[in-house]
Amino acid sequence: MNTHDVSDIPQYFEFLRRQRQSLQEAQSREGQRPQERRSREEIIMRFRFMGTAGRGSYDKFNLRSSFIPPAYPPCTSALAELKKTMIKDLLLETHHRGTYLLLRSITPPAKLNAVMTIVEDESQDVVMLQLYYQEGGNDSKIEDIAGEGTILIVREPYFKLMSDGEYGLRVDHLSDVTYLPAYDQGVPNHWQKDIIVGSASVDDWKIKGNDFYKGSKYRAAIECYTKALDCSPTEDKSRTIKINRALAYIKTRQFEAALFDLEYDPSPQKPNEKALFSRALALYCLQRYRECREILKTVLVNYPGNAPAKTKLTRTIQRLAEQEGGKYNLTGLRTEAAKLRPPQLDHATFSGPVAIRTSNGRGRGLFTTRAVKAGELLLCEKAFAYAFDDSQKATAGGNSTILINAESNSITIGAQAELIQLIVQKMYRNPSSATTITNLHHGSYEPVKVTEVDGTPVVDTFLVARIISLNCFGCSLSSRETHLHLLKGKEGQSTHIYDDRFHSCGIWAMASYINHCCYSNSRRSFIGDMMLVRATQDLAADTEITFWYHSPGVNDYDERRKKFQHWGFMCDCAMCQDEMATKKSVWAKRTKLRADALKVFKSDSKANITQVETVLAELVATYPRPASDVPRLSVWDGQLALAKMCLAHRQPLKAVEWGVSALESLGYVIEGGRLPRTIGTPLVVKKWGLMQDHLVECWMVLARAYSLVAPDLEVLAIEYARNSYKICVGEDDSFDETYGRIFRGA
Repeated sequence: MNTHDVSDIPQYFEFLRRQRQSLQEAQSREGQRPQERRSREEIIMRFRFMGTAGRGSYDKFNLRSSFIPPAYPPCTSALAELKKTMIKDLLLETHHRGTYLLLRSITPPAKLNAVMTIVEDESQDVVMLQLYYQEGGNDSKIEDIAGEGTILIVREPYFKLMSDGEYGLRVDHLSDVTYLPAYDQGVPNHWQKDIIVGSASVDDWKIKGNDFYKGSKYRAAIECYTKALDCSPTEDKSRTIKINRALAYIKTRQFEAALFDLEYDPSPQKPNEKALFSRALALYCLQRYRECREILKTVLVNYPGNAPAKTKLTRTIQRLAEQEGGKYNLTGLRTEAAKLRPPQLDHATFSGPVAIRTSNGRGRGLFTTRAVKAGELLLCEKAFAYAFDDSQKATAGGNSTILINAESNSITIGAQAELIQLIVQKMYRNPSSATTITNLHHGSYEPVKVTEVDGTPVVDTFLVARIISLNCFGCSLSSRETHLHLLKGKEGQSTHIYDDRFHSCGIWAMASYINHCCYSNSRRSFIGDMMLVRATQDLAADTEITFWYHSPGVNDYDERRKKFQHWGFMCDCAMCQDEMATKKSVWAKRTKLRADALKVFKSDSKANITQVETVLAELVATYPRPASDVPRLSVWDGQLALAKMCLAHRQPLKAVEWGVSALESLGYVIEGGRLPRTIGTPLVVKKWGLMQDHLVECWMVLARAYSLVAPDLEVLAIEYARNSYKICVGEDDSFDETYGRIFRGA
């Protein structure tokens, strides 16, 4: 939704065609043995040169490219069930099921689209290893993943022909790699390090773990602390080691494992301060704020001078107010999003009067649990995972990636590749979070039934990629920013004037249950990685909430239908039914009339107002059904443009007439808005229609006109403008700043 799909753009389509051709050529060698293997020395030398030159990281479009191969399942067999194989026995384009490789890294790693290194087996044969969807954001992290001397097992290895014609191992599933400490019994003697000795004591392992921790080598620190615990330490030492290991787990965002090491002991003796505070940190990061609050209270009862605990308690109470009552400082959110890069905000998810239920013929959906009013907050959700890409604003470069999916024949530009990495990493580190993602719609993809092997979570990267393709939301840094761009549109062309395809993207799990409807009754907006969903109409209890997957535009029914094929549905809302029944001759007439109106608007002459009125009347006549049933997308923006023209030429009565007409063309039913009226009759929206950003401007045009001919209605029009702004942007704190400057010279 709102991601930048370029599959239909000719140059990208040709790029996709060539990628598929290369894939087919590689697959034609399936089961073959490699021809003319390079020597160990040559492979290492070529790798070192590649790491220095950065070869292959960018494509012809000066963007990084990432290729998703045909899906294959993760290994679900225990290591004891697998048979060791060797590099010399590997066959091209083959997943060697039922086997594993024992490998050691012999070069410093490099990071392009994957973390790469040259590895050897026990026979000293070598091959490149590509580990996809690893963190590897900086040198210290990739060293921790595949630093020289790292020993690992690759389960059911996938040996392939790489894009540069060389041979290599590709690992897409995190759970297909098992790291072995140098002291593990499965490590050959000649690979073991001298500094690790079999007679090492509890204290030796603890000290070594502390050294690794100080050097930010947290995986190695965890291994040493684990080995220390295997040495039968005393109860006191065991407690200390577990606290240290928990801190390393927190550093690697394994919060569930940290909680396991920090099990709270409610015994009468004074609890350990570091253990309690660390437990609170882990709970906070898991968004378990109520439990976190209670632990922090215990910290402060026992250690009243703990300043970090006081600060954290204040933040936790704020998060609880958000989570349980929807009480947000939206101005603060906007300020944070403007400053932070990436704009990942420290705020909680609020689920308002909504519930997931079965939707007739559409799987699951989100429904209201009580009556709600237009503008009411239904959901304010923090992204499960969010990938930020600001390259659309950059003059050059940026961090966009072309993501090529061979099976779906699709190419997208943006941060989707990073989003896959973020989600699989989060699921792998905190397994209880996995169902939040795996329960989402994934089409016909058949996931493996095994969730854990050898005590390690099994994470299917291709399942995650499929879920992202169907549930991912593209988003701007803030919807206010998008709204301001829309205000710059040309007269009479208020729809589809701003590119709504975004490079930043994320998964908001609860919002993913909201089904599409062109005639939607809710609207999503973004502030950083927070999505706000507000009702665009007054809704009764038990009403299904809907919003756009692709926003409806003028005469774009065929385009919308094509977009919907991606999700496997066809919209049957009143708008789609009406457009499907409309003859091509009618569409042609509307197109001509809109072009005629645009020509007149360009001259912006008072004498042309009558001419525009005539054209708009002809446009209205092409719609046989009432606008309250079917919005008139070809008409409303022209009516708004005419209202602005009338106001500019000091014809406020006509401005009111055409401003109200614009609202009515989008399905609004308004009482007390037209003039003349009985004095004292209030302005009331009896029925809200299809929300558009420019309707905020429409209400403000009405407010300005009313101030001249019906002053008592001005305030009411401004309030409707404010509510519409809140729906489109997510908050109304910035309303006066935005529209006061434009309409009142503030």
